[in-house]
Amino acid sequence: MITLKEKQMAKASARHILVEKEDFCTELIDRIKKGEDFGELAQKHSKCPSGRNGGDLGEFGPGQMVPEFDTVVFNEAVGIPHGPVKTNFGFHIVEITSRS
Repeated sequence: MITLKEKQMAKASARHILVEKEDFCTELIDRIKKGEDFGELAQKHSKCPSGRNGGDLGEFGPGQMVPEFDTVVFNEAVGIPHGPVKTNFGFHIVEITSRS
C-alpha cells in the first residue's frame, strides 16, 4: 500500500474513454481485452475532448482528477483497462500508462 507521503509525491499518466452507459463501457472493455486498439476506440466513442488524442490525459498528481479516478489511477495495475469507473461525468475505462 502506498503511504500518504508517497501519494503526495506520486505522478501518473493515464488515458480514458468516457461514455454515458455502463453496459457500453463494459462492452468496450471486453473489446480492448480482445485486442482492439484503446486509442482508436477513444477517438471513436469517448465523450471527453481527450478522445481526439486517444484518451490521453497526460501526467497528473493525486487530487487533480475526481476522487473515483484517483482511486483507480494511484492504486490499480498499470497497463490494463479498468472499469467501469462511475463519476458525475459518466462511465470511464481507465488505463494507467505510467506511475512513479
